[in-house]
Amino acid sequence: MAVPEEQLPSFHADAAGVADDLLVTLLDLQAELPGVVRMRHWVLDALAPRPGESALDIGSGTGSEVLAFAERVGPHGRAVGVDPNPAMLAVARERASGTAAEYLEGTAYELPLPNDSVDLVRCERVFQHLDDPAAATADIARVLRPGGRVALVDSDWYTAILHPGDRDVVAALSDLMRAGTPNPGSGRLLRGLLVNAGFVIDDQASQAVIWDVDSTTQLVGQMVAAGRAAAVITEEQAADLTAAVADGIATGDYHLSVTMFAVLAHRP
Repeated sequence: MAVPEEQLPSFHADAAGVADDLLVTLLDLQAELPGVVRMRHWVLDALAPRPGESALDIGSGTGSEVLAFAERVGPHGRAVGVDPNPAMLAVARERASGTAAEYLEGTAYELPLPNDSVDLVRCERVFQHLDDPAAATADIARVLRPGGRVALVDSDWYTAILHPGDRDVVAALSDLMRAGTPNPGSGRLLRGLLVNAGFVIDDQASQAVIWDVDSTTQLVGQMVAAGRAAAVITEEQAADLTAAVADGIATGDYHLSVTMFAVLAHRP
């Protein structure tokens, strides 16, 4: 059973949604999590953008990583973000005003760039939302120059942990969330996708992303609302889980995490 669309912002990367306040807030909260920060630092260092190179971020969202690319490639390079959501592109362009960062509308399947035109590509937490990740990987190979580098990063939602809470209720809500995600185990599939597309694997990394109070409260609230709307939990179960998590946060006895995986490769 899919997550009711009215309960959660759409991250589905095959269609453009709206950059509503909830979606932007979620992306901003997640960007501040130490695990996400550490993973992004690893990716940037692993890709090692050089002055004059052309760098692409697929699914650029609020645009922060395109700005990081722009700083590294300098005035003679090019830093581009691609996103299917026009409203999100407007947010990114506003935040990047006065910089050299570019933002283009497009999908992961048909990147709006010529063949052999990019030196490095990053794509973070996009493949889990794609119906055909192999097609997206093939288009990355198309736009990369020979020797070009790519880093794919994604979560594996089968590694998610929520404490405290009744295990059956948490399992029901987790199943519902994964059912609404095309590729909930995407993180474990990245290496194979790259190998099958002809890339050579250079390195791999993982990072447990541990959510803080604000992001935990936000996500648990959404999961509970979606669970009630889909009738997978009762009103009493929803209230009990909400209270258990609130008590855990109040006492410091709470945990919400998911593991992200990254694979670095190059086009031979």
